[in-house]
Amino acid sequence: MSFKYFDSHSHLNLKQFETDKENVIKKMQEEGVGTLTVGTSFETSKEAVRLSEIHENLYACIGLHPNEAGNEIFDEEKYTKLLGDKTICVGECGLDYFRGEEKSPQEIEFRKQIDFALEHDLPLMLHIRPRKGTLDAYQDTLEILEGYKKSAGEKLRGQAHFFAGDIKIAKRFLELGFYISFTGVLTFTKDYDEVVKSVPLDKILTETDSPFVAPVPHRGHRSEPQYVIEVYKKIAEIKGVTLEFLTYQIRENLKKLYKI
Repeated sequence: MSFKYFDSHSHLNLKQFETDKENVIKKMQEEGVGTLTVGTSFETSKEAVRLSEIHENLYACIGLHPNEAGNEIFDEEKYTKLLGDKTICVGECGLDYFRGEEKSPQEIEFRKQIDFALEHDLPLMLHIRPRKGTLDAYQDTLEILEGYKKSAGEKLRGQAHFFAGDIKIAKRFLELGFYISFTGVLTFTKDYDEVVKSVPLDKILTETDSPFVAPVPHRGHRSEPQYVIEVYKKIAEIKGVTLEFLTYQIRENLKKLYKI
């Protein structure tokens, strides 16, 4: 690994970084930060792969965001051409009901991506966003994954990105063998502290979801991957471990899930 800290979910491939992404990547390198650049469509997946091929500390995730299910389909033939040594997972895929989108088109594209990940022996990057005040998208996603687990076994694996469920939901993901990642939200609310406490250290990952949801002390500004250090600090505080130990454990988790 050429980095000390790792942001397991960012979007350097989006328009918010169009004018200065090389400067942002330089800052990451100076801070010892690597990142997984996550696709939300075919074009953004292609850009994630391009960036990973020219920067040592960047990796790519290719897939179709559930909110894009009405705009394009997951074309397995096209996405297969994006596979390479630094393409390490499939997504972000899943179910998003937050704005009242239909489940059916999302589920169709989600299942395609699960099949694709299993075929190519890659982890999934899950995007799950329920309707306000519910956990409906989590329940539906878990039912789908639990169905696949019966036949796929350990080949079905991945990361529940930007986790905002409860302890029971987290436990079901852990029983499936999935890792759970937390964002800078932890730095400005205690709503998820008990969930963080409940997740074993060997199943935790850190992320920023850049350019979104900047952590304290960067609230109000565009989030950037190097800000993941603030997430590390907060998780270490919540779990009662040293930053050094958490840094070591996250690296071990990345080796197991993503082979990096």
